[in-house]
Amino acid sequence: MLLIITLANAQLKGVLDRAKQKAANKASEKVDKTIDKSTDPSSDKKDDPVNNDNTEVATKTAADTSKAEKTAPAGLKVYSKYDFVPGEKVVGFEDYSTGIIGDFPAGWNTNSSAEIVTVEGIPGRWLWLTKPGVFIPEFQGPFPEDFTFEFDLLHGIPINGAYFTLCIGQISDVSNMNEVLGWSVATNQFNVSFNNANTGTKSDGSSFFARKNSLTDIQNSSSPGLLNDNNNPAHISIWRQKERVRVYINEVKIWDVPKAATKDAKFNSIIFQVTYAEEVVKHYIGNLRLAVGAPDTRKKMLEQNKWVTHGILFDVNSANIKPESYGTLKEMANVLKEYTDLKVKIVGHTDADGADASNLELSKKRAASVKVALSKEFGIDEGRMETDGKGESEPIDKNDNPAGKANNRRVEFIKL
Repeated sequence: MLLIITLANAQLKGVLDRAKQKAANKASEKVDKTIDKSTDPSSDKKDDPVNNDNTEVATKTAADTSKAEKTAPAGLKVYSKYDFVPGEKVVGFEDYSTGIIGDFPAGWNTNSSAEIVTVEGIPGRWLWLTKPGVFIPEFQGPFPEDFTFEFDLLHGIPINGAYFTLCIGQISDVSNMNEVLGWSVATNQFNVSFNNANTGTKSDGSSFFARKNSLTDIQNSSSPGLLNDNNNPAHISIWRQKERVRVYINEVKIWDVPKAATKDAKFNSIIFQVTYAEEVVKHYIGNLRLAVGAPDTRKKMLEQNKWVTHGILFDVNSANIKPESYGTLKEMANVLKEYTDLKVKIVGHTDADGADASNLELSKKRAASVKVALSKEFGIDEGRMETDGKGESEPIDKNDNPAGKANNRRVEFIKL
């Protein structure tokens, strides 16, 4: 079933002047293409961004988070209505940490051009889609009927005719570019388009209004729109449960469509398409996470006495919880509220990058931060929660690839 979901930018007041936008972008999006000389890159241990003087941008370290056990993580309250919970196992992960800055990443396919870059003032590495075309991370499929896909998007679309589209579909040969380019007429797929149109079209030809008041209100405010802020990435989350598909931009649920996908669809491909790429319209994507399996928190806690989650995320080399972790924390809090006699041990785990001692200390601080969040944000009695950290000592996956490392970075709730 074809579903085109168009997230509108039509409320922007007029088409921005190209010359002014170009100047603004040059000032705010300085891309450092210096060849990366690091021999031990790690998404869990270090940051890559540098400024034009090759001075490292300051990032928070484990030492900066010594107060984590006393103060609730900032920013979680903003996500109070966020109910997104990632899949149980990470099967595809891309942060470009194993690639070389300036190169096209391994494990991707395209008919165009892109390169790994760092952006001044913004953590991590990014894939800059430099020319119009399609860009495909070769995550292994087919994906099951329950999966989640997340990525960060940094761009601005100030002109008509500029499209950035994500397609999740079923393609027999992802290496066949002719077939890939024909995805727009495929039957087993759904699309999310980030542009300035007003409506979308379902597979039966009917149209639907593609804007929610929450998105419109944000765009009409004095702050930048969700998808038109050149300085702050938007976190995109897509959640498929059988036929149902939910789409979020940051903490805002844009769509919740009960019949977005055919029930037996065997999606196996993720395709990004760009129709316009110039100085005035730059597209960057980063931190891709594909996870499978529907989490069943209650069953696992009550029957298996343990729940393992990869949905509680932290800042790089830090115990500060990222706000998009709210949905996962809420899941655990609801179980603890429902079963008032339940007590748990919260255990943090890291991947194997870095020193053993540092990993152990970091894992303990992260577990402590989760305890604080559950207490401060959800009112869970601290006396019902113990904390511990195992560092890198108990891996559940390999540490020689990004997806394996992402699985090893986890939080476990163990019934006491």
